[in-house]
Amino acid sequence: MTTQTSLSGNGDQLKTLVVVFLRGGADGLNMVAPTHDDGYYRARPRIAIKASDATRLDGQFGLNPLLADLATPYRDGALLVLHAAGSEDATRSHFEAQDLMERAGEVAGGWLGRYLRFRGAVTSGALSAIAVSRALPESLRGAPAATVMRSLDDFVLGKNSGTLQAGLKKLYAAQADALGASARDTLDALDRIQRIRETTYVPAAGASYDRDEFAQGLKQVARLVKARVGLEAVSLDLNGWDSHLTQSAIMDPNMRRLNAGLSAFYRDLGKQMEHVTVVVMTEFGRRLAENSAFGTDHGRGSVMFVLGGGVRGGRVLTKWPGLTKDVLEGPGDVPVTINYRDVLAPILQRHSPQVDLAKVFPAYELKPQAVYG
Repeated sequence: MTTQTSLSGNGDQLKTLVVVFLRGGADGLNMVAPTHDDGYYRARPRIAIKASDATRLDGQFGLNPLLADLATPYRDGALLVLHAAGSEDATRSHFEAQDLMERAGEVAGGWLGRYLRFRGAVTSGALSAIAVSRALPESLRGAPAATVMRSLDDFVLGKNSGTLQAGLKKLYAAQADALGASARDTLDALDRIQRIRETTYVPAAGASYDRDEFAQGLKQVARLVKARVGLEAVSLDLNGWDSHLTQSAIMDPNMRRLNAGLSAFYRDLGKQMEHVTVVVMTEFGRRLAENSAFGTDHGRGSVMFVLGGGVRGGRVLTKWPGLTKDVLEGPGDVPVTINYRDVLAPILQRHSPQVDLAKVFPAYELKPQAVYG
């Protein structure tokens, strides 16, 4: 299906992948607590999430109470939690770990950009890939087309642009080459966005988005999904997870934002979530043991979430290593037992069955996880 078809309103079969990156090293042990593991409570006597406070998931793990609204999609079977997940990077450096994860190895371009290039589709439109950001993320480097915007208001040629757009339409109307096709598609997208902006958006099912940047970004994505503009991939960040002292003061507000944003998005899209997959990931987790400042230092394994898109949720998928000293890595970190590529691979294949995964994740032997059961 081409983007032009989607722009005409027939994009029902188009699937959208939304990648949420928690930048700064989110503490997976704090977000999804291993309430069954005594090693967790021995290592974190002051900051561990009490089993009685956690929202019970499967008898072994519990959601931080600040993420309690995510229990709804979990119980609906639409949210999958993956624990002890991450990359092979062991530097514990934000910059190096993020770069490796967004590129998926020591290769040129980003994994999301390569996916869009090698997914087997005929064409890419002006709105096929969007970064809700101030700059293009590394993951989208190399994409056939990508648009960076913080809101729909950014996707405009300027004030009183009607005359300019009309002139450009005439200019490119008869141009038969790839440049002409791309220009016409972009102008069609501008028209479509203009119509969306002129319509007051009312989220469905009583969903309400908070005013923070993350929630408002998800709201923009929901509008575009519903408008069927050919949206295939979205990159969206939730920054500010790095904390080495008084951890709750830094991470708790971000967990509230993540909880409120994802739960509003899930409620707003309703049945349309069958065609949308949200992946939440972070560059690494935090050390098992708390430090003297009520915080945690850079670690290894963390959590991933996969929401919607036909996922077989309602479970925690993990190769849990245990939290005894003999299995901890380096200075005392949860080992990575699930590589993030092995989570992404089946998702990309479901969205685009013809995708060449060997080109998306070069020099890596995939071991796809049972995301869909």
